[in-house]
Amino acid sequence: MAETASRTLVASVLFIDIVGYSKKGVGDQVRIKRAFNQVLSNALEQVAPRDRVVVDTGDGAAVTFLGDPEGALFVGLAVLDAVELAVRMGINLGPVSLMKDINGLDNVIGDGINVAERVMSFADQGQLLVSRSFFEVVSLLSTDYAQLFRHEQSRTDKHDRAHDLYAVTDAVRVGRRVQEAQLRLKSQRRSAAPRAEQAGPAQTFDAGTHFIVSGYSQASVREAVKKLARQGCKLISPITEVGSKWVASVDNPKLAVPATIQELGFKRIVSGPTREAVLLKVQDLVERGAVLVQEAELADGVWTAVCEKT
Repeated sequence: MAETASRTLVASVLFIDIVGYSKKGVGDQVRIKRAFNQVLSNALEQVAPRDRVVVDTGDGAAVTFLGDPEGALFVGLAVLDAVELAVRMGINLGPVSLMKDINGLDNVIGDGINVAERVMSFADQGQLLVSRSFFEVVSLLSTDYAQLFRHEQSRTDKHDRAHDLYAVTDAVRVGRRVQEAQLRLKSQRRSAAPRAEQAGPAQTFDAGTHFIVSGYSQASVREAVKKLARQGCKLISPITEVGSKWVASVDNPKLAVPATIQELGFKRIVSGPTREAVLLKVQDLVERGAVLVQEAELADGVWTAVCEKT
């Protein structure tokens, strides 16, 4: 932790919420929190202390995993297996910064943990949702991992940011089988000879506000980052080894380009390179009395929405 305390890293974050906790009496809250702490502590036994940062959120916890990204998945499943706890969870892979809080304790800030909380907010009781960035990376580690998920409907948070979500299927809600699968897959990765795709180029995933570059070699990720830099992307987090892969993140330069407005009679056509840019301009128009008559849609690489004057 000491060597990473002042760095921005790409990490997996598991955000856990105890459902209905704030509505309980003090006595029930103490009992539930003790049970939750014990369950989480047991689940984290499989992750080395140096590879995790746990932040108590009052009605749950946020756990940042600095090692293998699949650690967040298996800890989440272990917590779900504790049927006496009513929880909902979200996992995200994104940039975070490690720091000390006012009490000198380890803390985590950044888009990676913020998105994890928003992904969790969309989950129902007893459900574990993950972001597209986490799914894209973990599914590349093993085809078995990809089969653990089903695609969910995209959701939009209160900041008008869209989230592409994947849910862990009920078929994997058996702790013993999951743990056995984890040990087996890790053993196979250690003993297997280098695969053909490991020598291939790094892959780039669009995470909305930024791009995540992932590859089996540091050189492939560095080459991909250089290519993105020539397109105007700036490095957010340095190339870091995450499990068996190398990962980095860069910004999305399109976010800096504002949306434009074209007036056609009583209608105003708002267009821009990103959904976020269009939504910001639409929000400004609505606040000034316009009415949204067509939601933002993507066509030929351009996002477009339509407002009407009142």
